[in-house]
Amino acid sequence: MQLEKLNVVAIGGGHGLGKVLSSLSFLDKQLTGIVTTTDNGGSTGRLRKHTSSIAWGDLRNCLTHLVDKKSIGNKLFDFRFNGPNELNGHNLGNLILYALAQIHTHPLESIDLVRRLLRVKTRVLPMSETPTDLMAFYPQGRCRVGELSVDEMPIVPENLILAPTVKSLKPCVEAIANADLIILGPGSFFTSVMPPLLVRDISNALKNRRGHCIFLENIIPERSPAAKLSLDEKLVWIENNIGCLPIDTVISQDKTLSSSMVNVIYEPLSNDVTPHYHDSDLLVNALQKYINEINTSTKNAKIVNL
Repeated sequence: MQLEKLNVVAIGGGHGLGKVLSSLSFLDKQLTGIVTTTDNGGSTGRLRKHTSSIAWGDLRNCLTHLVDKKSIGNKLFDFRFNGPNELNGHNLGNLILYALAQIHTHPLESIDLVRRLLRVKTRVLPMSETPTDLMAFYPQGRCRVGELSVDEMPIVPENLILAPTVKSLKPCVEAIANADLIILGPGSFFTSVMPPLLVRDISNALKNRRGHCIFLENIIPERSPAAKLSLDEKLVWIENNIGCLPIDTVISQDKTLSSSMVNVIYEPLSNDVTPHYHDSDLLVNALQKYINEINTSTKNAKIVNL
């Protein structure tokens, strides 16, 4: 089976998910991105501080990754104000999405409108339409609220929750249920990969998935407490926090990485120009190679039907 014929769901946030969506954009409507909406930094954080809003930054970033970089749409939604005024540092795309959300009843309506304007065929979905924040708990009952605070902690949190608890969207659950291939990461483990998994509708859908789920490791260690965790420690941490382990395989270019819990395959993934980014062609080749291995392996035939 060719990758071009599969339904693929990519889950995460930040530049990591944007890169995956951009790499797989040839799938058009067969590709769905489910985006983390808990960011509280930068332009997004300023908007959330004064209003009740989901985080728009990662959604906007994913949309612009799916548009030609030379297009006016890409430049418009990536434009950042610079000057001695209140707009300084704000991203125009964030402001447009925020304004549209004030007009429409649901954030997804705003996202779909922008997709039509930018001619983006890939479905981009927020993990939830309800504003929520990431809350991390540490020993002795200490806690931190917000993505920025979590990433800056020197120790690994015991657990994470979303406050308040939120529901996902029906299209998110349906996309996971219909997916042949599900991709988690790359990106910050605690603040990009984990938030969507903390939404009970999404974790349940992943638990009951029919498709194969791949976790993409980062090229270089991230600047967060997660850098202290081994791969198996990450997997145990996921299982303890969401009640299941929705990962079948890990793809990494680090040959020192190993696991006693899941299959790990090693492929070159680093971009020649920007070594800490995944290369689009290498990523697609790695995914296709693994799909071919699944199709020819009777051992894995009962796990996924690709």
